[in-house]
Amino acid sequence: MSKLYGGDFNQKIDYVFKVVLIGDSAVGKSQLLSRFSRNEFSLDSKATIGVEFQTRTLGIDNKTVKAQIWDTAGQERYRAVTSAYYRGAVGAMLVYDITKRQSFDHIARWLEELRGHADKNIVIMLVGNKTDLGSLRAVPTEDAKEFAEKENLFFIETSALEATNVETAFVNVLTEIYRVVSKKSLVANEAESAAGSSALLRGKEIVVPGQEPVPSGSSYSCCRSS
Repeated sequence: MSKLYGGDFNQKIDYVFKVVLIGDSAVGKSQLLSRFSRNEFSLDSKATIGVEFQTRTLGIDNKTVKAQIWDTAGQERYRAVTSAYYRGAVGAMLVYDITKRQSFDHIARWLEELRGHADKNIVIMLVGNKTDLGSLRAVPTEDAKEFAEKENLFFIETSALEATNVETAFVNVLTEIYRVVSKKSLVANEAESAAGSSALLRGKEIVVPGQEPVPSGSSYSCCRSS
């Protein structure tokens, strides 16, 4: 199990992971980011213009990880601008509002756009936000679970207002990214070691003085008795 601890800012950074938050406008992406990065929530939140990002340093398995979380504007007119920011992302959180069915119905389109711009190994979590408004729920949990299973996504429901599952959501995404990256490093190291061993096993031809190989194309005879 991964060990997590509060990051010491004097430590060297072992990894920087870029994670993007995407989804329709007003689903609570900025509030999730604010709750995770600064443990704050503002009732007077304004729509994100373009792209903003926050960072937070934490530890995973005794490695210091800097999470760089990008908050992308959900409005249609900004989508062409924000698509460039998917590049380099190793994690993504697809956010919808559990009280707005349309925001969930649009998730398939956001997922298609994400997969069209991001690395194929990107870790993706589906996030149903605003569980504090449970009495207004328009998206059953089972619908979201079914979609997540079909698309091979992680899934969680959160409340940025009440700080429910926010930490868990981000930490789970970052931990999974760390596992993917660590596995890649391990495979690369094993391949490098195998290549090195192969080179050692191949050996090197030793030329004994007086027994140099004959250049191709030359006529040469040896040890003919008289």
